[in-house]
Amino acid sequence: MPQRLQGKTAVITGAAGGIGSAMSRLFAQEGCAVALADINDEAGEKVAEEIRSAGGAALYRHADISRPAQVRDLFQETAGRFGGLDILVNNAIFSAGDGAIAEEDDEVFDRTIEVCLKGPYLCTKHALPLLKARGGGSIITLSSVNALFAFGETAYTAAKGGLISMMRLVAADYGEWNIRSNVICPGTIATKTCMDYWERFPAGFAKLLDMYPLKRIGKPMEVAQYALFLASDESSFVTGSVCVVDGGLLAGRKFEF
Repeated sequence: MPQRLQGKTAVITGAAGGIGSAMSRLFAQEGCAVALADINDEAGEKVAEEIRSAGGAALYRHADISRPAQVRDLFQETAGRFGGLDILVNNAIFSAGDGAIAEEDDEVFDRTIEVCLKGPYLCTKHALPLLKARGGGSIITLSSVNALFAFGETAYTAAKGGLISMMRLVAADYGEWNIRSNVICPGTIATKTCMDYWERFPAGFAKLLDMYPLKRIGKPMEVAQYALFLASDESSFVTGSVCVVDGGLLAGRKFEF
């Protein structure tokens, strides 16, 4: 069976984390050369080395995506090493557990917007010329169910909502170049960071599970598989979409009479 991303190159931000590392490994397994970007250098280098040891092509670069020069260097090096770019995955986040707007810390708000909204803006800006040169490509941006219903974290929710509008505009503006832009909105996903948090609140976690019709939270690979579809030519007529991967959370719970 042919590899679904054979001959393609991807930049994946936040690649050291649970979802980002799952996407990096999966894309590489499907024949994609992967540039991993993160600020967790030890974890990022480990994932890149795992990919190379399995016969894949990968490089890791430290990149704070809120910093324009670091973003520029990331894309220049990716194009120089692999000859171009076909796929961008905007996945990196910053979440400091901010809360209601009246109690919000200004510095936390600013940093969250910098990473979660400005960062994808910068990455997309630098990716577009490379995608144009390649004759098209796919931009996949990780938002959140937080963007679609009222659920905690003022700054994070604001940034994730902004991503939907911004990336749908990219779909409209650059479709003529055969550049597709889609957004994934995951529900709660069992990353290490997520589970470390919920282990402190077992009663709250039980209530969280009850919100999901499937009575469980998601796995990083379940998000990665959807991203693979959007990165591949199988989704060649899919752009401007907001794809919910949430175990039925937004559908709501069964109503009992």
